[in-house]
Amino acid sequence: MAKPDISEVTKLTDDDIQNKINEIRKELFDLRFQRATRQLTKSHRFKEARIQLAQLLTVQSDRSRSSTSS
Repeated sequence: MAKPDISEVTKLTDDDIQNKINEIRKELFDLRFQRATRQLTKSHRFKEARIQLAQLLTVQSDRSRSSTSS
């Protein structure tokens, strides 16, 4: 999976963003578990997942900030 574009993330609904955040957090947990048990084969997924999580959290906080200020 290539690095996701922020424009794709902004098109998602609030519920979709929350679901994606939960999925990525679970994936990061699983990756850490695999690394600890030495079963990890795709170590590059750490960076990709962290970048995608940061983008989702940024869009989510921007939306919540704009809705409270309006």
